[in-house]
Amino acid sequence: MIAAIAAVTLTGATTQTYAQKTIMVGGAPMYPSKNIVENAVNSKDHTTLVAAVKAAGLVETLQSAGPFTVFAPTNDAFGKLPAGTVDGLLKPEAKGKLTAILTYHVVAGNLDAKALMAKVKEGNGKAILKTLQGNDLTFMTKGKNLMVKDGSGNVATVTIKDVRQSNGVIHVIDKVLLP
Repeated sequence: MIAAIAAVTLTGATTQTYAQKTIMVGGAPMYPSKNIVENAVNSKDHTTLVAAVKAAGLVETLQSAGPFTVFAPTNDAFGKLPAGTVDGLLKPEAKGKLTAILTYHVVAGNLDAKALMAKVKEGNGKAILKTLQGNDLTFMTKGKNLMVKDGSGNVATVTIKDVRQSNGVIHVIDKVLLP
Protein backbone atom coordinates (compact mmCIF):
# COMPACT_ATOMS: atom_id res chain seq x y z
CA MET A 1 0.00 0.00 0.00
CA ILE A 2 2.76 2.45 0.93
CA ALA A 3 4.52 1.37 -2.26
CA ALA A 4 1.43 2.43 -4.21
CA ILE A 5 1.54 5.84 -2.56
CA ALA A 6 5.25 6.15 -3.33
CA ALA A 7 4.61 5.12 -6.94
CA VAL A 8 2.06 7.89 -7.31
CA THR A 9 4.47 10.35 -5.74
CA LEU A 10 7.33 9.34 -8.01
CA THR A 11 5.45 9.36 -11.32
CA GLY A 12 6.82 12.79 -12.16
CA ALA A 13 3.51 14.54 -11.63
CA THR A 14 4.05 18.24 -11.34
CA THR A 15 2.77 20.62 -8.76
CA GLN A 16 0.71 23.56 -9.91
CA THR A 17 0.45 26.93 -8.26
CA TYR A 18 -2.97 28.47 -8.24
CA ALA A 19 -3.73 32.15 -8.42
CA GLN A 20 -6.96 31.67 -6.55
CA LYS A 21 -8.52 33.19 -3.50
CA THR A 22 -7.85 31.61 -0.18
CA ILE A 23 -10.77 29.54 1.16
CA MET A 24 -11.62 29.39 4.85
CA VAL A 25 -12.01 25.88 6.29
CA GLY A 26 -12.53 25.27 9.99
CA GLY A 27 -11.96 28.94 10.74
CA ALA A 28 -8.53 28.99 9.10
CA PRO A 29 -7.36 30.21 5.70
CA MET A 30 -6.28 27.45 3.34
CA TYR A 31 -3.47 28.91 1.24
CA PRO A 32 -3.00 27.56 -2.30
CA SER A 33 0.77 28.03 -1.81
CA LYS A 34 0.87 25.53 1.10
CA ASN A 35 0.65 21.74 0.89
CA ILE A 36 -2.19 19.56 2.16
CA VAL A 37 -0.70 18.97 5.61
CA GLU A 38 0.44 22.57 6.13
CA ASN A 39 -3.13 23.74 5.58
CA ALA A 40 -5.03 20.91 7.30
CA VAL A 41 -3.23 21.37 10.62
CA ASN A 42 -4.82 24.81 10.94
CA SER A 43 -8.44 23.72 10.41
CA LYS A 44 -10.28 23.29 13.71
CA ASP A 45 -12.78 21.09 11.80
CA HIS A 46 -10.07 18.57 10.86
CA THR A 47 -8.19 17.88 14.10
CA THR A 48 -9.28 14.22 14.10
CA LEU A 49 -8.16 13.78 10.50
CA VAL A 50 -4.79 15.40 11.23
CA ALA A 51 -4.30 13.16 14.29
CA ALA A 52 -5.17 10.12 12.15
CA VAL A 53 -2.76 11.14 9.38
CA LYS A 54 0.01 11.50 11.98
CA ALA A 55 -0.85 8.15 13.63
CA ALA A 56 -0.81 6.41 10.23
CA GLY A 57 2.56 7.92 9.32
CA LEU A 58 1.18 9.63 6.22
CA VAL A 59 2.38 13.18 6.91
CA GLU A 60 5.44 12.92 4.66
CA THR A 61 3.41 11.41 1.82
CA LEU A 62 0.78 14.17 1.93
CA GLN A 63 3.52 16.80 2.02
CA SER A 64 5.11 15.40 -1.15
CA ALA A 65 4.60 16.74 -4.66
CA GLY A 66 1.54 14.60 -5.42
CA PRO A 67 -0.70 15.77 -6.86
CA PHE A 68 -3.46 14.38 -4.67
CA THR A 69 -7.21 14.86 -4.52
CA VAL A 70 -8.21 14.43 -0.88
CA PHE A 71 -11.76 13.93 0.40
CA ALA A 72 -11.34 15.26 3.93
CA PRO A 73 -13.90 14.20 6.56
CA THR A 74 -14.62 16.71 9.30
CA ASN A 75 -14.48 16.03 13.03
CA ASP A 76 -18.29 15.74 12.91
CA ALA A 77 -17.95 13.06 10.22
CA PHE A 78 -15.61 11.05 12.45
CA GLY A 79 -18.08 11.61 15.29
CA LYS A 80 -20.76 9.74 13.28
CA LEU A 81 -18.74 6.52 13.51
CA PRO A 82 -19.73 4.05 16.25
CA ALA A 83 -18.48 4.97 19.72
CA GLY A 84 -14.86 3.99 20.29
CA THR A 85 -14.03 3.56 16.59
CA VAL A 86 -11.72 6.57 16.28
CA ASP A 87 -9.90 5.79 19.54
CA GLY A 88 -9.41 2.22 18.38
CA LEU A 89 -8.07 3.31 14.99
CA LEU A 90 -5.55 5.65 16.60
CA LYS A 91 -3.90 2.82 18.54
CA PRO A 92 -0.52 1.63 17.16
CA GLU A 93 -1.83 -1.89 16.55
CA ALA A 94 -4.50 -0.49 14.19
CA LYS A 95 -2.04 1.44 12.00
CA GLY A 96 -2.61 -0.81 8.95
CA LYS A 97 -6.39 -0.44 9.11
CA LEU A 98 -6.11 3.31 9.72
CA THR A 99 -3.74 3.70 6.77
CA ALA A 100 -6.16 1.79 4.54
CA ILE A 101 -9.07 4.01 5.57
CA LEU A 102 -7.12 7.24 5.10
CA THR A 103 -5.65 6.30 1.72
CA TYR A 104 -9.19 5.37 0.66
CA HIS A 105 -9.92 9.12 0.90
CA VAL A 106 -7.22 10.01 -1.64
CA VAL A 107 -7.25 9.82 -5.43
CA ALA A 108 -4.11 10.44 -7.49
CA GLY A 109 -4.23 13.63 -9.52
CA ASN A 110 -5.61 17.11 -9.17
CA LEU A 111 -9.36 16.79 -9.66
CA ASP A 112 -11.39 19.89 -8.93
CA ALA A 113 -15.18 19.77 -8.69
CA LYS A 114 -15.57 20.74 -12.35
CA ALA A 115 -13.39 17.79 -13.44
CA LEU A 116 -15.25 15.39 -11.12
CA MET A 117 -18.64 16.62 -12.37
CA ALA A 118 -17.45 16.18 -15.98
CA LYS A 119 -16.47 12.58 -15.20
CA VAL A 120 -19.91 11.98 -13.68
CA LYS A 121 -21.56 13.42 -16.79
CA GLU A 122 -19.34 11.31 -19.09
CA GLY A 123 -20.30 8.23 -17.08
CA ASN A 124 -24.03 8.89 -17.49
CA GLY A 125 -24.55 9.88 -13.87
CA LYS A 126 -21.64 8.24 -12.12
CA ALA A 127 -17.86 8.07 -12.18
CA ILE A 128 -15.72 5.42 -10.57
CA LEU A 129 -12.21 6.35 -9.48
CA LYS A 130 -9.53 4.19 -7.88
CA THR A 131 -8.14 5.42 -4.57
CA LEU A 132 -4.55 5.17 -3.37
CA GLN A 133 -5.79 2.39 -1.08
CA GLY A 134 -6.66 0.40 -4.22
CA ASN A 135 -10.45 0.23 -4.04
CA ASP A 136 -12.96 2.38 -5.90
CA LEU A 137 -15.09 5.37 -4.95
CA THR A 138 -18.24 6.18 -6.91
CA PHE A 139 -19.08 9.81 -7.64
CA MET A 140 -22.51 11.12 -8.55
CA THR A 141 -24.55 14.27 -8.22
CA LYS A 142 -27.69 15.11 -6.31
CA GLY A 143 -29.00 18.42 -7.53
CA LYS A 144 -25.93 20.64 -7.61
CA ASN A 145 -24.12 18.62 -4.92
CA LEU A 146 -21.25 16.27 -5.60
CA MET A 147 -21.69 12.99 -3.73
CA VAL A 148 -19.16 10.22 -2.97
CA LYS A 149 -20.24 6.62 -2.35
CA ASP A 150 -17.87 4.21 -0.64
CA GLY A 151 -17.55 0.44 -0.90
CA SER A 152 -19.81 0.01 2.13
CA GLY A 153 -22.66 1.93 0.50
CA ASN A 154 -22.25 5.09 2.61
CA VAL A 155 -22.76 8.35 0.73
CA ALA A 156 -20.91 11.54 1.68
CA THR A 157 -21.65 15.03 0.41
CA VAL A 158 -18.90 17.40 -0.63
CA THR A 159 -19.61 20.39 1.64
CA ILE A 160 -16.65 22.58 0.63
CA LYS A 161 -15.14 22.02 -2.80
CA ASP A 162 -11.95 23.05 -4.53
CA VAL A 163 -9.71 23.93 -1.60
CA ARG A 164 -6.52 24.37 -3.62
CA GLN A 165 -3.19 23.19 -2.26
CA SER A 166 0.33 23.38 -3.68
CA ASN A 167 0.21 19.60 -4.15
CA GLY A 168 -3.43 19.03 -5.08
CA VAL A 169 -6.93 19.84 -3.96
CA ILE A 170 -9.07 19.07 -0.93
CA HIS A 171 -12.83 18.54 -0.94
CA VAL A 172 -14.37 18.58 2.54
CA ILE A 173 -16.93 15.79 3.11
CA ASP A 174 -19.50 15.07 5.81
CA LYS A 175 -18.90 11.32 6.31
CA VAL A 176 -15.93 9.00 6.71
CA LEU A 177 -15.54 6.72 3.69
CA LEU A 178 -14.96 3.03 4.35
CA PRO A 179 -13.54 0.52 1.85
